[in-house]
Amino acid sequence: MVLAIVGATGTGKSAVALDMAETLIASGQPVEIVNADASQLYRGMDIGTAKVPVAERRGIPHHLLDVLDVTAEASVAQYQIDARAAIDDIESRGAVPILVGGSGLYVWSVLYDFEFPGTDPEVRVRLEERLAAEGNHVLAAELKAKDPDAYAAIDPRNERRLLRALEVIEITGKPFGSGLGAEDRPWRPSTVIGLQVPREELIARLDARVAAMFANGLVDEVRALIPLGIERGVTASRAIGYAQALGVINGTMAVAEAIDETALLTRKFARRQVGWFGRNPNITWFDASEAAIDALSALDARE
Repeated sequence: MVLAIVGATGTGKSAVALDMAETLIASGQPVEIVNADASQLYRGMDIGTAKVPVAERRGIPHHLLDVLDVTAEASVAQYQIDARAAIDDIESRGAVPILVGGSGLYVWSVLYDFEFPGTDPEVRVRLEERLAAEGNHVLAAELKAKDPDAYAAIDPRNERRLLRALEVIEITGKPFGSGLGAEDRPWRPSTVIGLQVPREELIARLDARVAAMFANGLVDEVRALIPLGIERGVTASRAIGYAQALGVINGTMAVAEAIDETALLTRKFARRQVGWFGRNPNITWFDASEAAIDALSALDARE
């Protein structure tokens, strides 16, 4: 069985996953963790993604961290292949995989029998022409009207994912997120644990985290990634925090402005995550402060 821990950014998913893993390991059950955060796929993007440092992983194997160069484009379809291969490998050794992350499309692509349709060059060109002429805000509004679930999961600034969602809708005549709902066939038996934090507390956490990221060297981290091509990276260069740090480096944004904008975008992203995960009835929700204990007790009760 696959365990999954989901929730908005800042709810402590990584720490809860490590606590659960340690508890299960102490009982004799091996556990390995699989990353489901799109930004943590990238090598060198550590501070701004809140990636757990190797020294703090408590000796528990982690998969799908630091697997992409900053010039590469993250792909949900490729992630599905890689994550399922990692899970198969983990289970072949008798260990329990814990899928951890807040990227809703990535999590659901693994847990549900979701197939990715092909591309249509004519549709893509037409959408790209509209994007250039009308702007991403117009296409984002169109996606919101056609597929609220996909809109909730996609950052409107991520033009590649925005275009892909609209392309799939036009090709298939179905919502882009239609394969990700609770009615879908599960790929593998799974238990999905959701972490909740009261809204005001979450906002305070997020603001403090953003401030700490800049204080702990986010701008220097991004500066070190420039020779590796982050400015050419379609996905990496637009990641929240990284785009703003690039602005500081390029002189188009003051540090205080970068912090404020990153905090604002992080709060908006968290709201989208709450909406996305909140629509799935298969998630069992726990207060983040006691999630590991409560979740394991609930799992024991089911067995």
